[in-house]
Amino acid sequence: MRKLISFAFALASLSATAFPADRQIAFERNNAVYVANLGGTNEKKIADGIFPAISPDGTRVAFNTVEKTSDTSYVRHIAVVDVATGKLNVFKDVPSDNSYYPSWTADEKQILFTTRPHEVWDLAAINSDGTNFHVLKPGVQNEVTCYSPVWARDGQSVFCQDMTNIYRIGLDGAVRAQWKIEEIIPKGDMSGDGRIDVSPNGKRLLLSIDMGEESGRKDWDGPLPALWAFDLQSQKATRLTPKKLFGWDGIWIDNDNILFLSRAPGEKDDSIYRMSTDGKNLKRVIKNARFPSISSPQE
Repeated sequence: MRKLISFAFALASLSATAFPADRQIAFERNNAVYVANLGGTNEKKIADGIFPAISPDGTRVAFNTVEKTSDTSYVRHIAVVDVATGKLNVFKDVPSDNSYYPSWTADEKQILFTTRPHEVWDLAAINSDGTNFHVLKPGVQNEVTCYSPVWARDGQSVFCQDMTNIYRIGLDGAVRAQWKIEEIIPKGDMSGDGRIDVSPNGKRLLLSIDMGEESGRKDWDGPLPALWAFDLQSQKATRLTPKKLFGWDGIWIDNDNILFLSRAPGEKDDSIYRMSTDGKNLKRVIKNARFPSISSPQE
């Protein structure tokens, strides 16, 4: 489901305004889940796995366990680990050995994810303690999978994409809204691992887009990645990263700042950067890291 993509770009690191120290980033490194302060300090490994999603209060991390059962077979479950104690709860009662991509509700009561019990991918949810598994939208044979699921801020609908369209889907599985990617973002599309994140105020989506543009880089072997913000009210998309700044796997820090992945020229590993949505205050936060998520501001 997930592609391993190598990107590169030249970055000028600028000083940025400090963010509150109590917020936490969860990220993936070498098939293990880590947490760190928003400033990138105090890294700590908390579990083996991929696709980490930290709870809004920063106390727990949902992620994928990965167990190799043969040379070509793996079992993947959703799990939740307590950051302070390391206590692990693997959701093995989910009727599938292939589950991906957890996403928390704002009230931390439910986790959204994709799962494949048969030959198609279902969009499902479960309580954060591993109870009350239920399918929100069953997959249909010969239809494209809904990737990159994420809860709307009110917990009453979810956003996802099928590489051609972005959808807003109600808890009854009905499509509430649909946007054709190439129409809202000219020369843009999304891959199966193209990420969606919802701004804290619920008004904008942060989209990881593959652009149909020439990268102009000798070591570049994939589409040019760019981050776009899509305003749900005006239905207009704004590019946040210029052509020379490759960015993907973006998430919101707050309504005016984002975290995202990129890779500098000559480096072998992705790193997490932060930037304001006006393109200022660009700074690397954590080296050698993938798939960031962030806790909510604490009141």
